[in-house]
Amino acid sequence: MSFEDRADYYVINTCSVTDNADKKCRSIVRQAKRVAPNSKVIMIGCYAQLQPKEISEIEGVDLVVGAKEKFNLHKHLVALDEKINYGNYTKYIAGEIEEVDAFIPSYSSGERTRTFLKVQDGCDYGCAFCTIPLARGKSRSATIENVVKQAKEIALQGTKEIVLTGVNIGDFGKGNFGNRKATESFLDLIKALDEIEYIERFRISSIEPNLLNFDIIDFVASSKKFMPHFHIPLQSGSDVLLKKMRRRYLTDLYTERINYIKQVMPHCCIGVDVIVGFPGETDELFLKTYQYLNELPVSYLHVFTYSERANTLAIEMDEAVPIETRHKRSKQLRILSEKKKRAFYESHLTQTKPVLFEKSKTKSMMQGFTDNYIKVEMPEDGTHLNSVKYIFLNQLTEDLTVKGKITQSSNKILT
Repeated sequence: MSFEDRADYYVINTCSVTDNADKKCRSIVRQAKRVAPNSKVIMIGCYAQLQPKEISEIEGVDLVVGAKEKFNLHKHLVALDEKINYGNYTKYIAGEIEEVDAFIPSYSSGERTRTFLKVQDGCDYGCAFCTIPLARGKSRSATIENVVKQAKEIALQGTKEIVLTGVNIGDFGKGNFGNRKATESFLDLIKALDEIEYIERFRISSIEPNLLNFDIIDFVASSKKFMPHFHIPLQSGSDVLLKKMRRRYLTDLYTERINYIKQVMPHCCIGVDVIVGFPGETDELFLKTYQYLNELPVSYLHVFTYSERANTLAIEMDEAVPIETRHKRSKQLRILSEKKKRAFYESHLTQTKPVLFEKSKTKSMMQGFTDNYIKVEMPEDGTHLNSVKYIFLNQLTEDLTVKGKITQSSNKILT
């Protein structure tokens, strides 16, 4: 069902990465109440854990459930209906984040082409701009045995691609939860997943550069099923700012990782997270980031405009960057991202690539991504949905979508 359908309960999973996420949360509550005035609205997620009292005071919110109790949601809904008083409060349940130490496995459903499989949660890093450790707790993960079991379940549903997700996915295996062996690592995990039948593709959602070691890169380069596609957070091209941000690497390490990926997988798609407007980012330091990214052989950028977050180290820092300057710099990097993506796409025109197709939002069209994450769109053919076809890439549109045609021979990929 869609959000516009009337429901008895709306469970809203909140984010708190940016200030806009908090504001959007309020808007969604109002939207739910407009659609179904008598419904109950329950808030979970990062914002709910960080600011339970504040969010409980939003007009229309009936219950706020923190990180530890969100997986016991049914119990709390029953209690809500029975109008039970929760301790000293009637509207929110949110314990200390230090109490959260269990990993609850989960994966998305309802989409046969692609599924997101959570293999790790929480983070032990203390980046100066980030509230995620306060909202999600310590780093913890599933066992390889359990992840493989879930991946096999997904395969039986006809899904062709699994995206591995987590808060700090490269930290997989850390901690002593459940029956996990101390020797398990992210590399061990992807080696095990590579052997699963019926799943044709795996992608790694995002991985810290200091945790993306050469062994992982080499394995992906030789893998049967892991796609040549990495998303690697950078945040700044200035070592001065990386130190202030309390990141666990400097640009030398980041450059080393990118260059090695391109050495063993020249066609690999590489995405980058970058923050603009962090306290102390002078014009000179921003230009350093811009020039660094401009010269780096990456494929696209995810640009985040820094926003002050309570309970972070950064909010106490001097040399705040004016909001107008932050937006200006963000726009400059988004333009650079578009140029890089266009250049990456153009470099693959006249090549033949495998594309996993799904139904497009555009009427009478289907879309999909190549192994190295180039977006392809073609006229819809129902027989091709949720299947991999080899496409000759022959045209790049203004909106950065590639057109192509199905090749007669599908047993060879030209790279």
